[in-house]
Amino acid sequence: MIIVQDKIVSDDLVNEHFICNLEACKGACCWEGDSGAPLEEAELPVLKEIYEAVKPFLSPAGIREIEKQGTAVWYEISREWGTPLIDNGPCAYMTINAKGIAQCGIEAAWKAGAIDFRKPISCHLYPIRVLKNAAAGYEALNYDRWDICSAACELGKKEQVPVYQFLKEAIVRKYGADFYEELDGAAKFMKEEGLTD
Repeated sequence: MIIVQDKIVSDDLVNEHFICNLEACKGACCWEGDSGAPLEEAELPVLKEIYEAVKPFLSPAGIREIEKQGTAVWYEISREWGTPLIDNGPCAYMTINAKGIAQCGIEAAWKAGAIDFRKPISCHLYPIRVLKNAAAGYEALNYDRWDICSAACELGKKEQVPVYQFLKEAIVRKYGADFYEELDGAAKFMKEEGLTD
């Protein structure tokens, strides 16, 4: 593990490779899984505030579920807030583009300039998952392995792009540029010292 500032970072973020390959997976992480995308406490009021601006970018089924369940749902199994689902399947904020690839309606609204919020940080950071333990006072960044991302792993390995480099923009958004530079420095040191796989 690597300690960056006060965060515990899994070596996998440096050792494993990843480049999202939407042509291969079609954005399956938006419809697979047992619950919606994890949401931070600070994102809950944001989703309520931007909903009307995001609504034109959503599917009719997504709108129906959000208006029935709310802009966020509490998942007892994971003990956290997440995005609502359509019939326990796709994220209610998911839409499908002309190529049959899942895309985020929130991000579509952001790209169109309708809102300032890009998308939930857990989606932006994926396949990094952040584990917080307030009682123990730590936050850990882990690499979430999922078979639906096998094409992304293959492409990342081919191009030699570590997980953390692929997710630079999301890491900077969440933790700041200084955090990313420290992580990058630690990764380069590990490589020079032969500490990476």
